[in-house]
Amino acid sequence: MKIKIGILTLSDRASDGVYEDRSGIAIKEILNEWITNEIEYFYKVIPDDYDLIVENLIKMCDSDNCDLVVTTGGTGPALRDVTPEATEKVCEKMMPGFGELMRMESLKYVPTAILSRQTAGIRGKSFIINLPGNPKAIKECLEPVFPAIPYCIDLIEGGYIKTDESKMKVFRPKQKPKH
Repeated sequence: MKIKIGILTLSDRASDGVYEDRSGIAIKEILNEWITNEIEYFYKVIPDDYDLIVENLIKMCDSDNCDLVVTTGGTGPALRDVTPEATEKVCEKMMPGFGELMRMESLKYVPTAILSRQTAGIRGKSFIINLPGNPKAIKECLEPVFPAIPYCIDLIEGGYIKTDESKMKVFRPKQKPKH
């Protein structure tokens, strides 16, 4: 089964071509390593602009019908960092445990992890998760939370994500037999 994944990089400088977007590329490489489904990607690099972020998240969820939307960047305390606010605006349900676990994991590496405001939420049948903009931090944050993402997407009736269990083991509760 093919799944659809949106990758939205939020960076004023990368969107202006000052430097290449390494974060969005890192996300795609990690997901390609873990997920065994055929994947259709929707990838965009835009500035740290609240209205643009909201517009693109809505498009990826509602028009592109992405099962998973991953953002990178814009999660810190800087004035232009508005990704969590845009995510909260478009989501019907917030999933704060994802951000909490990512911050706890990041604190093992850097004391400034407490400054990160990344979150996750649900819009329709799409699961949205915010990741930091640093390529190294992306894997550190995604690894501990990813085991729960496919089951969350199952529960909201999105696509069924399969993984290479030797690289990423996901958790799905055992189904009770129906009588």
